[in-house]
Amino acid sequence: METQSSSGVEYEKVDQSYFDNRQLKRGAAGWVLLVGLGVAYVISGDYAGWNFGLEQGGWGGLMIASVLMALMYTCMCFALAELATIAPTAGGGYGFARRAFGPWGGFLTGTAILIEYAIAPAAIAVFIGGYMKSLFEIDISQWVISASFYAVFLGIHIYGAGEALRLIFAITALAVIALIVWVVAMAPFFDSAKLFDIAVNPEAAGASPFLPFGYFGIWAAIPFAMWFFLAIEGVPLAAEETSDPKRDLPRGLIGGMFVLLAFCALIMIFGPGGVGSEALKTNTNPLVAALEHPSTYGGPTWISKFVNFVGLAGLIASFFSIIYAYSRLVFAMSRAGYLPRGLSLTNARQSPWVALIVPGLIGFGLSLTEQGDQLILMAVFGATISYILMMASHIKLRLAEPGLPRPYATPGGVLTSGIALVLASIALVAVFLSDKKMAVFGTEVSVAALSAIAYAVLVAYFALYSRHHLVAAAPGEEGAA
Repeated sequence: METQSSSGVEYEKVDQSYFDNRQLKRGAAGWVLLVGLGVAYVISGDYAGWNFGLEQGGWGGLMIASVLMALMYTCMCFALAELATIAPTAGGGYGFARRAFGPWGGFLTGTAILIEYAIAPAAIAVFIGGYMKSLFEIDISQWVISASFYAVFLGIHIYGAGEALRLIFAITALAVIALIVWVVAMAPFFDSAKLFDIAVNPEAAGASPFLPFGYFGIWAAIPFAMWFFLAIEGVPLAAEETSDPKRDLPRGLIGGMFVLLAFCALIMIFGPGGVGSEALKTNTNPLVAALEHPSTYGGPTWISKFVNFVGLAGLIASFFSIIYAYSRLVFAMSRAGYLPRGLSLTNARQSPWVALIVPGLIGFGLSLTEQGDQLILMAVFGATISYILMMASHIKLRLAEPGLPRPYATPGGVLTSGIALVLASIALVAVFLSDKKMAVFGTEVSVAALSAIAYAVLVAYFALYSRHHLVAAAPGEEGAA
């Protein structure tokens, strides 16, 4: 049976067996696990990826970009903490925008997040390859590394959510310890003059030792500054597996964000300040490179080997946890009919196995390009669009439904989400300013254009097909028909 909605979509009724085959395991996570999950999403960005911002903007450009992005993500986490208590479903941002702007808003937000979360593990797989080659000092093919890691960690997720979350937490704890060891080891070598050793481009407007590529370098560094925080917004995707979503989700989001702010500041200071910005700007394993630089320890030591080995755990933690995130988003959108319904099937252990495997295959293919910085830009493209829409959702719900029960209220209200929205819009522009070329089947293609094409294809699927086949009783859709 189909019913027409005022928003131009059509709903179909399904029987109970449809939902019986699409159930997640309740109560698998408390707030401490959620803090760990939030840090796990992002911690790979502390180990690799951020340093490409030095190539774009020098230390000063990356520092200013990082301060702006730290402000954006902090404001956004406060806003998302409120939204997560209003609509605690596995769809996260898709569910928030669905509540505020209807099916079209939900789909546009959800698919933007999907682009971010399907591509981010591919970029991390490239960095894992860099760390493994450094650690074992052998030339391992990227396809072997990617295939092995995707197969193992998809398998763990398919086995069960509770086991996966606890393993993520343990791996993340090891990665945090390694970062602390790295900071202590690098601190004696800090010299502020080393921060500004990148050659100044005299033709750039505003160029100086602080901003070697001028004011433009700040904009160009923004996508890489985001790598310090990218994906923290995925914590609400665990809503349906959380013990007490209205209490635990705000704690998980905000607690995780404060940990990430501390590490961002420490790494930005003691990495370039220990060996120079020039030495780290294009390195795929910058923390190890800093420890083994001639101006620090002069080669491999037990400390660098420890950081390399456990740093690999940090990359794995993000790789592992973002796979969890994309599977829950695909599950929620598929269950409601926005994506093909077969993607939301769960197994006997209540794990969304199809939603794990299909995006995993896409990510595996992208990782074979071995172009980590380009993949970061693709992920940031989707992220910035979703941030704009989620912050707009917060503002819309505050204005349109002021009496809505809010177990957690954002400090500063719409001013806080408004700051995040403006900064997210700036970050979206920065993606195009930092645009690079990616080799696709032997042809050089603009990364931003490739991302926009992928987004347009998904939107066309919704416009032509799935909006006519939504599921009336799915969480977030009940009563909409």
